[in-house]
Amino acid sequence: MTTERARPASGDRRWKALGVCLAAGFISLLDTSIVNVALPSMERGLGASEAAQSWAVSGYALTFGLALVPAGRLGDIRGRRQAFLFGLAVFTVASAACGLAPSASWLVVFRLVQGTAAGMVAPQTSGLIQQMFQGAERAKAFGLLGSVIGVSTAVGPLAGGLLIDAVGTDEGWRWVFFVNLPIGVAAFAAGLRLLPRVPAPAGRREEFDLFGVLLLGSGVLALMLPLVQEQQWPGREKWALFPVAALLLGAFWAWERRQGRVGGAPLVDLALFSLRSFTLGALISLSYFAGFTTVFFVYTLYLQNSVGYSALAAGLTVLPFAAASAVGAAAGGRLVVRFGRKLVVIGLSGVALGLLGVVAAVQLAPGRSVGWASALPLLIGGIGSGLTVSPNTTLTLTRVPVHRAGAAGGVLQTGQRVGSAAGIAVVGAVYFAHLANHGRAGTAIQLGLLTAVGIILVALLLAVADLRERHSHPEPERAVDAVRRSSGEDGAGDKVRPGA
Repeated sequence: MTTERARPASGDRRWKALGVCLAAGFISLLDTSIVNVALPSMERGLGASEAAQSWAVSGYALTFGLALVPAGRLGDIRGRRQAFLFGLAVFTVASAACGLAPSASWLVVFRLVQGTAAGMVAPQTSGLIQQMFQGAERAKAFGLLGSVIGVSTAVGPLAGGLLIDAVGTDEGWRWVFFVNLPIGVAAFAAGLRLLPRVPAPAGRREEFDLFGVLLLGSGVLALMLPLVQEQQWPGREKWALFPVAALLLGAFWAWERRQGRVGGAPLVDLALFSLRSFTLGALISLSYFAGFTTVFFVYTLYLQNSVGYSALAAGLTVLPFAAASAVGAAAGGRLVVRFGRKLVVIGLSGVALGLLGVVAAVQLAPGRSVGWASALPLLIGGIGSGLTVSPNTTLTLTRVPVHRAGAAGGVLQTGQRVGSAAGIAVVGAVYFAHLANHGRAGTAIQLGLLTAVGIILVALLLAVADLRERHSHPEPERAVDAVRRSSGEDGAGDKVRPGA
């Protein structure tokens, strides 16, 4: 089977194509957080119940996570350009449908479709970067992707607050979705012209592992449902889905091993996990997203419900994090080739330090001044986040063969989505439990943030362990070669050799 190669010969064309990918990635990730501040507007303008509001947020995250790995594999074997454009078109149409939804039930349905489409777009972006760039240019491209991930997640509450403040609470929620339309249409039109066309691979056409999709999808669903619905499903019965998830994911692992032994086309090439850089990077990513995405959930809730901030004011308080994250990610993309995993260790340390600063700000400047007091700690945390996300993505995917880039990116981002859901469940449980039992919002947010710091420290320990292991036992080339052979690829997995 031939290896996918970037067709555009012009460097400018490649970077313009990357811009298309980043624009699509921005709006799909923006919709994971922008809706949070629009929930009161949905309740007032649409009469949405608490359950409908919950599903408008969690349903998107759920279908996003479910689609990632199958969509990444589909792009690998059928073409990333086609998969990207199809997903972007569906996402844009679904965004319009969400904004025009006549009832809360229809809004939930359209959000599920929108999340599925976002899950189709996301792994194609990392796959296209692997396909179009090599070496230091690839690290720079992943740095820009890291900027988009950090900024889109952090700026969501601000963007939602601005829209609701401008349009009004009755109809403002609709514009949270309409804002995607001009970006989506422009990105689709540019993508038709700029994204690389890759000829169909020669020889036997790989089959799509439908049974693997069913097992993986069922397992991820059983894992994520109790996490995304933790607040809405009272009682402990929901946690019974965890052993079900373990069984399904174990069956998926066994099926994929069998597919590899009999010469089939597995959904996920398990040989990827023989690469320490991939396995450790995926675990670091999962742990980090479990910690950092929860901050915007509980902190903006605290500011609005307990301090009396408006949606716009709450969004403005996280602007330092968003801006610093963009700067940190751009710098991280340039520095990762030189410093490697050390940069991730520094970044995670900065995030933990910044969140501890927010805890101190809540203690020392309670009340409405807390937003100003938290600005500097959030700035430090944002720089750390930028130095974490893009370098870790680069290091995780750098030895993955291009032929498996979409599926590998899907695995990485599925971990991010599962981590985000798990972190919100854990940190939210700590925050809401203390608030309900003691009524002290300041203490509740401090405990919630300290829990987030604890989760981030897990990621930091993994990064330190990987750094120590790299120094004492460099990753053997035979592991990389084994993955290439399992992918039918000889020498195509371009490597970035960071000074780790």
